[in-house]
This record gives sequence, C-alpha cells and structure tokens, in this order.
Amino acid sequence: MTFVVTEQCIKCKYTDCVEVCPVDCFHEGPNFLVIDPEECIDCTLCEPECPAEAIVSEDDLPADQEHFLALNAELARKWPVITAHKDPPPDADEWAGKPDKLKYLDRGD
Repeated sequence: MTFVVTEQCIKCKYTDCVEVCPVDCFHEGPNFLVIDPEECIDCTLCEPECPAEAIVSEDDLPADQEHFLALNAELARKWPVITAHKDPPPDADEWAGKPDKLKYLDRGD
C-alpha cells in the first residue's frame, strides 16, 4: 500500500510533508507534489503534516480521486525528489480547498 497526493495539492504545494518522509519518496513538479508508490513504505508520517489535507492512503482514496494513484506513479518517474521544506507559492492559501483543480496541473512538459 502507498499514500497518494491528491488534487488538493495542486497550486498549494505545501512541502511540510517532505521533511518527515524517511524514504524520500516525494517528487516535485511546478505546482504539485507526488509520492512514488514504489518507494513509499506506508509509514503515515506525511499525512498529518499536509495543511491542505491532500495526502490520503491508497485504501481511503475517494472514487473521484482514484486516478491520482496512477498520476503519482507517472510523475514520480519524471520529476526530481524533494527532501527539504520550501516556501509554498504566494497564493497557496487562496487555492487551498478549491475543487476541480486538475485542469491547473502543470506537468512541466
């Protein structure tokens, strides 16, 4: 099992979660973080650290967010690992909790 970064992270990209990860499984894109499901050890440390409540156990993924499991795996292969906290985007708080943010995902292509 793995944890999954869901839509709530898009344009918020708080990085509180990355510093507590013992296996460095977070990867950073332009406006989103993902978890590498091959590296995640299901330790649960990251979930409570996320102020946007964007990190969910694979087993608890809502049906409308299930595609984020595959998206995390895909983007983790492309994006670099992030291990240190960074400041969130200046407008992160404005985006927190907003629905339907997938269209704003910047894949960095």
